[in-house]
Amino acid sequence: MPAPRLSVVVTRRLPEVVETRMKELFDVELRETDERMSREELVAAMSRADVLVPCVTDQIDANMLAAAGDRLKLIANYGAGVDHIDVASARQRGVLVSNTPGVVTEDTADMVMALILAVTRRIPEGLAVMQAGEWQGWSPTAFLGGRIGGKRLGILGMGRIGQAVAKRAAAFGMQVHYHNRKRLRPEIEESLGATYWESLDQMVSRMDIISINCPHTPSTFHLLNARRLKMMKPSAVIVNTSRGEVIDENALTRMLDAGELAGAGLDVFERGTEVNPRLREMPNVVLLPHMGSSTVEGRAEMGEKVIINVKTFADGHRPPDLVVPGVM
Repeated sequence: MPAPRLSVVVTRRLPEVVETRMKELFDVELRETDERMSREELVAAMSRADVLVPCVTDQIDANMLAAAGDRLKLIANYGAGVDHIDVASARQRGVLVSNTPGVVTEDTADMVMALILAVTRRIPEGLAVMQAGEWQGWSPTAFLGGRIGGKRLGILGMGRIGQAVAKRAAAFGMQVHYHNRKRLRPEIEESLGATYWESLDQMVSRMDIISINCPHTPSTFHLLNARRLKMMKPSAVIVNTSRGEVIDENALTRMLDAGELAGAGLDVFERGTEVNPRLREMPNVVLLPHMGSSTVEGRAEMGEKVIINVKTFADGHRPPDLVVPGVM
């Protein structure tokens, strides 16, 4: 007799092609609506599943893992970031955690450039005037933005996405600088035309644009705090497509409001969906609803990686995208 199929619970609606393939391979329980599971629903899901497939919106802590019992064996995260999962506690309880790295690299890097252009070229302001029917025609002094060619871009976090941003920025004629936990190999640095700054303080004080592309970890929480934000030039722009917690959002809001920074493009926020209302009112701030990886192709590829991780685990092998505590 064939071995029984793994019981898999999915916490959010996934692309139809992904859900269909999961139904073919596993004993899968899909979400009927796209509403987030409550804490109690997540614990119940973990208690009846061999594999849980959560998303970034599902906070999974040590107490929840303990309350879930011993059936759960794998958390196959639908997404690259795993800061919403207590990976160390999961491993202590014998629960493996996998993710989907590399899939959203190009899409997110595209969004970084889109935000840089949107803020520096004042695209939302022009769009608002057109949608309101208030445009009176071309003027030599209307909607004057800034040229990004020749500007210094400081990339905070030079992993896959940071390097993809560097390549795009170079094509726009920008000067690429970066700060990273570890310096890149010389040949990679040379291929990207990137200048390394060991001191983050020195880098942020000299850049025209800062792009945040590092993960959220205890060491990166408020990495751009009030002190570092004040080091930035008043003409500088900051873009964040990574995790909202990396910036002290209250300090950023105060500085933007006071004209101490030229603008910001934010796809992520420190308190999730609770966006500071003052940010919404600023014409020099572009806000997006965590759209950085939102492409049809990217979402399907994320699902494929989840399926490969679960199928490999079901076959008795180590998931290829296993997350190791302390190496994130």
